[in-house]
Amino acid sequence: MTICFLISSEGHYGIENMLVTLARHLAQQGCRCIIAVFRDSRVPHTEVATEAEKQGLLVEIVPCNGRWDWKAVVRIRELLVKHDVHVLHPHGYKADLYGYAAAWPNRVALLSTVHNWPNPLLHMRAYAALDRLVLRRFDRVIAISDVIAGVLQSSGISPQKIETIFNGVEVERFQDATPSLRDGIDSNPDERLVGFVGRLVKDKGGEILLKAAQRVLAVRLDTTFVFVGDGPSRQELEEFATQLGIRERVRFVGVRNDMPSVYASFDVVALPSLAESVPMCLLEAMAASRPVIATHVGAVPKMIIPEKTGLLLQPGDAKALAAAILRLLNDTALRRRLGENGREHVRRYFSATSMAKGYLQAYEREFASRHRGHSDAALEVSRG
Repeated sequence: MTICFLISSEGHYGIENMLVTLARHLAQQGCRCIIAVFRDSRVPHTEVATEAEKQGLLVEIVPCNGRWDWKAVVRIRELLVKHDVHVLHPHGYKADLYGYAAAWPNRVALLSTVHNWPNPLLHMRAYAALDRLVLRRFDRVIAISDVIAGVLQSSGISPQKIETIFNGVEVERFQDATPSLRDGIDSNPDERLVGFVGRLVKDKGGEILLKAAQRVLAVRLDTTFVFVGDGPSRQELEEFATQLGIRERVRFVGVRNDMPSVYASFDVVALPSLAESVPMCLLEAMAASRPVIATHVGAVPKMIIPEKTGLLLQPGDAKALAAAILRLLNDTALRRRLGENGREHVRRYFSATSMAKGYLQAYEREFASRHRGHSDAALEVSRG
């Protein structure tokens, strides 16, 4: 079976990582995978294409000028024919709209994964409205959490078309890695590192973590807070750390390509998100046996069983976050227990193998159904 993934990307973050992981595991199960990436003339982010090529995957670039470019639709149609694609699998608003326009004359099954929907940003609401209409015409819509599945259903998408498949990670990739971060941030071996991994945007709760860091550092000066990732809020967060008087104990290291070793460097990983779906960075941290603290949003409660696989807090509470960080920093046995339990939980319920198996079954069902429908229609014509 040949699957063509389609994505409009803003960098290499959780969604892109999930897509590449899924494609690699599907390839191991005998599928032929193509990753088609928009290269927008305004903001040409193609990092996911570079990473996919490094992983040995076939990549196609789709040039796109502006918000709507009919030539990009034609290009996608050409790719579908060129690679004899059986399933077109877009990720995100733009990919959904272009994918639908490109797929309708072809006999490809059309399946979308919805990662975090709808987008809360005002300028994205028009895309969201169009997406609601278009997704109703897809063969299958995959939600990565039960919460998103409920939102999709309430938006008018048929419950029969909606399926939930949780994201998955390669647990083995994050085990027994050699720590790599301390040398780069001039940290001595006695310091404790509290890590944040993710895109630097408002919803990730970076300001909450900095407020908590101020409280922690008033008690434990042997702690450094490390932000891994980039995004539009980075400068604002750096300035806020300066305002709080803790800038020298906070490091912003940008995007890293050695994440297993980065996770291995942390004593604690905190993700104080205000909104989430299924955060890949949290799954990766747990796979790396790191003790995690996160908030009760999205599918996080399915990942964190309080006091067993991590610590779960209400969003927006800097005081409680500081207390949780201090508790873990002061209790080596608790850190070890939560880390080991978290890794086993991810291995059992959030593995990349399970994710790929779920998608492959969905592809096969929808492709078979679409071809069965065409065959029935042809038979009716011949009888007439």
